Amino acid sequence: MTLPACPKCDENYTYVDGSLLICPMCSHEWEQGENTDSTPIIKDAVGNVLSDGDSVTIIKDLKVKGSTTSIKVGTKVKSIRLIYDAPDDHDVDCKIDGFGAMKLKSSVVKKA
Repeated sequence: MTLPACPKCDENYTYVDGSLLICPMCSHEWEQGENTDSTPIIKDAVGNVLSDGDSVTIIKDLKVKGSTTSIKVGTKVKSIRLIYDAPDDHDVDCKIDGFGAMKLKSSVVKKA
């Protein structure tokens, strides 16, 4: 049985551990048959898959650095853009009326 290369780092040192395939080079784990293309799947707070151009709703009040006001629950944001290799987990790029360009975590939004 030939095991696939790691979808994250493309190394060929993959091994099987139970139902998971594991790459010892980058510690990436995935299930055989799982989506192995290089684009990760980003989900909102309730598990819906997000994609570029979606509209989302903020699910909790967010304090904004440098501003005295906060983004309120229920604020609708249109035309989001996903950021796949964000170093700080802020994987949604958008413009919010009254605040301008923002980066949000997908865990604080819900697909509208």
